[in-house]
Amino acid sequence: MTEEEKREILIAARAFFTERVVISHIENTQKLRDIRKFHINPFIIRYLARFAFGNADPVSIAKALIYPRVLGTSITTSFGTHIQYFCKDVLYGYASTTSGIDIEFEDTVDGRHKYCQIKSGPDTLNKDDVPVIKNHFRGLINLGRTNGIRIASDDCIVGVLYGTKEDLSGHYLRINEDYPVYCGQEFWKRLTGDPQFYFDLIQVFSDVAEEMDGTQLLQETVNALAESITQQKSLL
Repeated sequence: MTEEEKREILIAARAFFTERVVISHIENTQKLRDIRKFHINPFIIRYLARFAFGNADPVSIAKALIYPRVLGTSITTSFGTHIQYFCKDVLYGYASTTSGIDIEFEDTVDGRHKYCQIKSGPDTLNKDDVPVIKNHFRGLINLGRTNGIRIASDDCIVGVLYGTKEDLSGHYLRINEDYPVYCGQEFWKRLTGDPQFYFDLIQVFSDVAEEMDGTQLLQETVNALAESITQQKSLL
């Protein structure tokens, strides 16, 4: 991969993060103004509010509900649900027309042609995904055999955008028994040939973060939810 091609990926990754993940995160935050958007455990919510903020008034309860969602599950989910857009918008130069395969590329480590499914993180795979992925790879290998093209099991891979081998969940390890799973730096090195590229990509996302300040939006959402809690105390 040329330096220009790597630069194009970084530019596209920045646009993807800004235009899809960040925008989605903001929209999801704005939706949290109504207490009815939450499935509340009434046994622990006041405890959590007191534990974190010293009291259980509506504002503290609102923070106890909003902060885990906005700073945890919401942004992680946004990134994961946009993974197909990541392939289309960022890795468009490697798009595959093969069913069940996201991208194809020449592995810079072993020089072989790889058929790759892309996943976002090392713990984002569900149990039911394992047989589906394995079936896609088996079907590809059989199709290649029918067409006189030898596709080795090592050429069917799962590429995980971030993390390390040690972070992989048991579901990924089950796939790795038959088909390689490469994640984080190892995956990006195989794709680009650059062991530093993974960290350059992280820096691109960090640069977007430097431009963000959601404190006002977060405070406005907390205040609106606190008002909703005051009006709907019977729901707690």
